[in-house]
Amino acid sequence: MKTRRAIIVTLVMNIVLPYLIYTMLIPHTSSIVALSVASVVPLFDSVYSLIKSRKVDAFSSFIFLGLILGVIAVLIGGDERFILLRESYVTGIMGILFLGSLCFARPLIYYFADRFTGHDPNMEQKWNQSPAYRRRFRLMTGVWGVCLLLEAGVKVVLVYSLSVPAFLAISPFFTYGIIALAIWWNIAYVRKIKKQAARNTGVTQ
Repeated sequence: MKTRRAIIVTLVMNIVLPYLIYTMLIPHTSSIVALSVASVVPLFDSVYSLIKSRKVDAFSSFIFLGLILGVIAVLIGGDERFILLRESYVTGIMGILFLGSLCFARPLIYYFADRFTGHDPNMEQKWNQSPAYRRRFRLMTGVWGVCLLLEAGVKVVLVYSLSVPAFLAISPFFTYGIIALAIWWNIAYVRKIKKQAARNTGVTQ
């Protein structure tokens, strides 16, 4: 119950509220102001987590960084097609961050999982003792990095291959399709791991 509540609070604070704030403000103000105000929520969540657990919340910081990159993309401006690709430039950078984190001691997904499991004290022990455990997190991080880069790459190809109206009509299907596929794979992969763990536990008993 605690884990489920922590997941819901995290998603609301870092995804739902920023999206609602941005959606409500964009008809009445500029994109820069709307994105800046929306970024306050994940920033607040990250600061709260830092004060409470004395650990930087990687997930909130990641969302906050994405919103700040969105503000920078707006400030840069550019022609019509560049503006259409603003979100994909941010997505591409996020994908690079995912893949780049594979070079460090722990990949990004590890820190995300730590937040969503309510800072499970057993994660550190499992990470240190199980090579298979480490491979799972690295695989998930790699898959997400590739999917985010793929989304950005596909939209770059589309925006310079299609007319603007055609791009606006078609690109959302690719964006949501790729992200949905990544989420589906991640859920299926975690379920598979849990089933294997349950079978192994049954065998040992």
